[in-house]
Amino acid sequence: MASVGRASAMLASGTLVSRLLGFAKAWLLVQAIGAVSFAANAYATATTIPNSLYAIIAQGILNAVLVPQIVRASVNPDGGRAYINKLVTLGMVIFASIALVATFLAPALIALFGVPPEQRELATAFAYWSLPQIFFLGLYTLLGEVLNARKSFGPFTWAPVVNNIVAIVLLVAFILAFGTASRGGHGTEWSFWMITLLAGGATLGIAVQALVLFVFWRRVGLRFRFDFGWRGVNLGTAGKAAGWTFAMLIATQLAGLIEVNVSNSAGPEFAGSFVMQNAWLIFMLPHGIIAVSIVTAFYTRMAEHAHQGAVHSFRQDFSSAARSIMLFIVFASAALIVTAYPIARVFTGDYQAMGLVLVAYLIGLVPFSLVFMAQRAFYSLGDTRTPFFFTLAQVVVIVVGVLICFAVPPSVRAASVALVVSLASLLQAVLAFWLLRRRTGGVDGTRIFGSLWRFLVAGVAAMIAGAGFLVILGGVSPGAFPVSHPIAAIVSTAVVGVVMLVVYLGFLAILRSNDLEAGLAPVLDRAAARSSARR
Repeated sequence: MASVGRASAMLASGTLVSRLLGFAKAWLLVQAIGAVSFAANAYATATTIPNSLYAIIAQGILNAVLVPQIVRASVNPDGGRAYINKLVTLGMVIFASIALVATFLAPALIALFGVPPEQRELATAFAYWSLPQIFFLGLYTLLGEVLNARKSFGPFTWAPVVNNIVAIVLLVAFILAFGTASRGGHGTEWSFWMITLLAGGATLGIAVQALVLFVFWRRVGLRFRFDFGWRGVNLGTAGKAAGWTFAMLIATQLAGLIEVNVSNSAGPEFAGSFVMQNAWLIFMLPHGIIAVSIVTAFYTRMAEHAHQGAVHSFRQDFSSAARSIMLFIVFASAALIVTAYPIARVFTGDYQAMGLVLVAYLIGLVPFSLVFMAQRAFYSLGDTRTPFFFTLAQVVVIVVGVLICFAVPPSVRAASVALVVSLASLLQAVLAFWLLRRRTGGVDGTRIFGSLWRFLVAGVAAMIAGAGFLVILGGVSPGAFPVSHPIAAIVSTAVVGVVMLVVYLGFLAILRSNDLEAGLAPVLDRAAARSSARR
């Protein structure tokens, strides 16, 4: 357990650095093109398309299939090297082919995602530079999951840092060359070099992020060589398992397509897909630092226990991971909801629109992270069929709910879409845990829910204290100190966050939460080690 805790802490530290740099990148991007502008939704849609296609063809399939398959292949005489080289070669061919076809179809894809006619020319130009990202995103996931399966977690987590550094440098170059938020008018103001520097720079960062992972293969005893002999390494089993995941991702991306269309329908004067994209970035910060780091550290071990038929150990892993996630995610959700408007002010003067979207997303942060944990539990059991069904239920709710949002005023349409997504995540989490309980004969539910109610009580108490302190600082009305300037917003967020953390930890101590000490153990152990070293 200690090794898992250290791995989670190491992953979290890498994710934290990456996410902080990602914030800097997002902030620079908003300064460059504005949050609500002619170019904003065009750029957001052009960058959403490669991520959507990548998710369908690669992300979920690889996450669902790759780690369990590599764990099983590692018992082969060659340690799984033949399997890995064949799989990576096959993946590179598929990713390159789809990226090429998608780039050729850029104009049709832009129209499909609901970009208004007057913005399509600019959005298409962005898309020509953005769609090659499909190849590099797929390669990054493929190489990184191989390293994770070999229990080398660091490179996959730290590679995005390089991506963000490259992107930040090129965004600074863009601002120095063309100014800040100066492209808010007609699409004709965007020259070839502006489009190339902005969208091409983002693609370059992702390419570097993927290719740098090859450097670390030798450290885990691997050497990549192209191998086009794809028979004989159990790829048929992987393909069968991937079928359900592929269907699940088709469904989720269909829901995402509808979300983008509805949000873009509000028009460039209101919050749309670009504002939602930045709000989602903030939403994903705690999920990436906490949930992804914890699950990644537990995932390989759960796959090993599932392969060995050690059901009791599997349940213990799942329970420990779920409770660790909730300990931190409940607080993060509470703190970010209270400080949503000051955080949005850091990005843009249109903080009210973005803050409302952020709050709507954050309502679903806890169930979203728990669904992620449940999905990986099923994947470690070699079951990709069940996640399809509980995700399909979520998709149905999202599609119906988001279509209803067409009737909502444009000023709150994006926030309404985000709220629908959150409510659907809650339904999905309940269904996922029920199905996992049926599959494994139990998930240590009494202990998990015993921890959850303590976290929620402490979280509500922290929100009351934080909201009160925010009012003391001036509130969030226009001109108030917490939203008067980005620096004031950062200071206010930090002060309110500290107050909420003290209250949250204090209430957990009063409620005698056993998870508090276990969750803080890696941090306390590291502090004690540093103290001993100084002596």
